[in-house]
Amino acid sequence: MEKREIGIGIIGGGYMGKAHAVAMHSVGAVFDTKLRPVLEMVCTTTVDGAAAKARELGFKRSTADWRELVTDPGVEAVVIASPQGTHLEIATTAFELGKPVFCEKPLGQDLQQSRDMTAAAKVSGCVNMVGFNYIRTPASQLAREIIEAGEIGDITYLRGEHTEDFFADPNLPGTWRAQGRANGNMGDLAPHIINGTQALAGPIERVLAEIDTVVKERPSGQGMTPVTNDDQAQLMCRFASGALGALYISRTAWGRKMGYAYEIFGTKGSIRFDQEDQNALWLYEGGQNPAREGFRKILTGPHHPDYVNFCLGPGHGTGYQDQIIIEAKDFLTAIETGQNIWPSFEDGLYVNQVIEAAWKSHESKSWIKLDDV
Repeated sequence: MEKREIGIGIIGGGYMGKAHAVAMHSVGAVFDTKLRPVLEMVCTTTVDGAAAKARELGFKRSTADWRELVTDPGVEAVVIASPQGTHLEIATTAFELGKPVFCEKPLGQDLQQSRDMTAAAKVSGCVNMVGFNYIRTPASQLAREIIEAGEIGDITYLRGEHTEDFFADPNLPGTWRAQGRANGNMGDLAPHIINGTQALAGPIERVLAEIDTVVKERPSGQGMTPVTNDDQAQLMCRFASGALGALYISRTAWGRKMGYAYEIFGTKGSIRFDQEDQNALWLYEGGQNPAREGFRKILTGPHHPDYVNFCLGPGHGTGYQDQIIIEAKDFLTAIETGQNIWPSFEDGLYVNQVIEAAWKSHESKSWIKLDDV
């Protein structure tokens, strides 16, 4: 297969910026992609910081001005791994120049920004993708295959959660995480499991939600500072398919480190998954011998989606960084073919619609249809 280099610019040098840089270094070797990424330029908030990130992560050049990166002729595709408030202007500028964009979730800082970004993507015709990595594990891809093949029948109920405890300790300081709706639990964790339910059970039609702040104030340099965003939420859902659902999202769930989990019941069987055991999927098939019935643990291996490119041994497992490499493969494939690969900006917009509907439901104490937001 003929290979071609493609210049990549990454905006943001933090946790996700590094993950995407490592993925771009690795993806060609792991998946033998036709497009081979070259880390052309990185952008962070300061000149010295950007230069340090360039040396650390292997970029050719660096800048503290995202416009310089986006307009640079050597940057052929843009990865946005900067704060939500920056996404709209960066993506719109890149699209105007005809450049593909990969944007970390959530798409926009609010629903209107997400609509504007999706419209800009559509007008430009450029490839676009949103960074929802957890649904890309081989086990969750297998779950999608099982559901789409009708192996558990029609879905009747989905219970999903995204629970972590990184903000459970009330003595943790009131950093930026405690300020502003976009930085709260619904802006940070909820998008992942909402995107997951979309992949597994299809779109949600309406929601009934309650959203809560568990720790009302946190210590700061001036004493105690009020927390202005949310810590946990529960959503009742009715899917467009007619299935029922319930989601719980929390950043104060003591003991949970990566509680991205779901249980799906169908008319012929059911599925269970927990990201803390991300290389296993539990499957129950109806009609079993009553003396032998029960859930069956399926360990992911070379016969499951994207696994074999990382490892030839079943049960050896893939990890977090591998999810980002799979995203990079999908993004490069989309650029190569000129066809978006799920999830696109339109799918990111859907996630923001669900979040907006949840807030409106919380405020009105009533069911809210997605079509009404």
